[in-house]
Amino acid sequence: TSRLYLTGLSMGGYGSWSLGLELCERFAAIAPICGGGSFIDVYNANGAKGKALRSLGVWAFHGGKDTVVPASESEKMVGALKKFGHPNPKLTIYPNARHDSWTITYDNPELYRWFLKHQRQ
Repeated sequence: TSRLYLTGLSMGGYGSWSLGLELCERFAAIAPICGGGSFIDVYNANGAKGKALRSLGVWAFHGGKDTVVPASESEKMVGALKKFGHPNPKLTIYPNARHDSWTITYDNPELYRWFLKHQRQ
C-alpha cells in the first residue's frame, strides 16, 4: 500500500493528473503521458494535502510533435507544481515523438527504477 503508482496515456494522462492530484496522499508517484490537467487544483492544495502533493513523485512525458495534445499541457502542469513549491517534478519531452510518446516511455527501464524510489509512509 505504500507503493501505489499511477500512469496513463492521452485521456488517461489527463486522468492521471486529475486523480493523482486529488488523491496525492494515496499515491507514491504518478507518470502522466501526453496529458494535461487543471493547474488550479495544484494551487488549491493546502495543509496536509499540500504537504502530500509536494512529496508526490511526478514525472510527466510528452511528444514534442504531438498534434493531438500539445506538449504545453504537460509543461503547464509541471510549471504549476514548481510554482507551488514541489521540489522536483520531472518532465521529459521527446523532441521527435508525436502523440505516441507512451511506447518509448514504457520501454524505458529508468521509469520503473524511478517508481521504486518512491514510497508513502
